[in-house]
Amino acid sequence: MIAHYDLLRGLHILAVIALMSGLLYLPRLFVYHTRVETGSQSDDMLKTMELKLLRIIINPALFFTLLFGGLLIRLDLTRLGPGFWMRPWMLTKICGIIFLFGWHGFLARSRREFAEGRNRRSERFWRMTNELPFLAAIAIVLSATTKFGA
Repeated sequence: MIAHYDLLRGLHILAVIALMSGLLYLPRLFVYHTRVETGSQSDDMLKTMELKLLRIIINPALFFTLLFGGLLIRLDLTRLGPGFWMRPWMLTKICGIIFLFGWHGFLARSRREFAEGRNRRSERFWRMTNELPFLAAIAIVLSATTKFGA
């Protein structure tokens, strides 16, 4: 049982690393995209990069993060019982995960807007929000590793 848990935890961590890389890089591409003229060669190149990053890296990483995370939760439910859902560290982690899912959806919608030439946000907006996923990751990782209020 413990060997399976460690393997799942390792795979989950790898998936999260890929997910976080994409969630941090896509807004950086948006920063650059706000600087180029719609219809230019740079615009087309950035559209391609953004689409591939979302479809080839971020979306599969999100799927595997959910898959391995769900399997870890299943094992934790059998080890710790259903009450572990209500522990403060788990509630904090769930809030961070909900934020990251929402951020993923927001970035996907924003990518579509760039692709259609309808970006409404400034370079400054994308620079200021670029680190939000990392702040969520700090809360998620520290809650899971310290298990405060356990």
